[in-house]
Amino acid sequence: MDLIKIAEEAFATNKEHPSFKSGDTVTIAYRIKEGNKERIQQYRGVVIRISGHGNKKRFTVRKMSDNVGVERIFPIESPFIESIVVNKVGRVRRAKLYYLRALTGKKARIKEKRV
Repeated sequence: MDLIKIAEEAFATNKEHPSFKSGDTVTIAYRIKEGNKERIQQYRGVVIRISGHGNKKRFTVRKMSDNVGVERIFPIESPFIESIVVNKVGRVRRAKLYYLRALTGKKARIKEKRV
C-alpha cells in the first residue's frame, strides 16, 4: 500500500494525447485562470525536449514572440491541458534541441518530415 502511488492515481487525468517527439511543432490548448475567470490559450511552438517518464513526463515548447524566444514546460499529465495538436512533424537528429536557442530567423527552421 504505497501512499504516493495512490495519490498519483487520484490526480491522473488519463487523457489521450497524440504521440509527438522533439522537433515537432505542436499547439497546446492550455486553460488559464485569471482571477475568477477561465480562458483557453493556444500555445504553438517547437518541442525542444521531452524529459521524465511515465506520468511525470514533461516537455518544453519554444516559440518566438516578437523576436523574443519564449520557452514553457508542460507536464503531460497536467489537468490544465485541454488538447495537444501536432501541426508539423519535424526531421531532427537529436533528442534535445537546445541549439535552437542560439539560432534566429531562417537558420532556426526545422525540416518537415513528409508523411
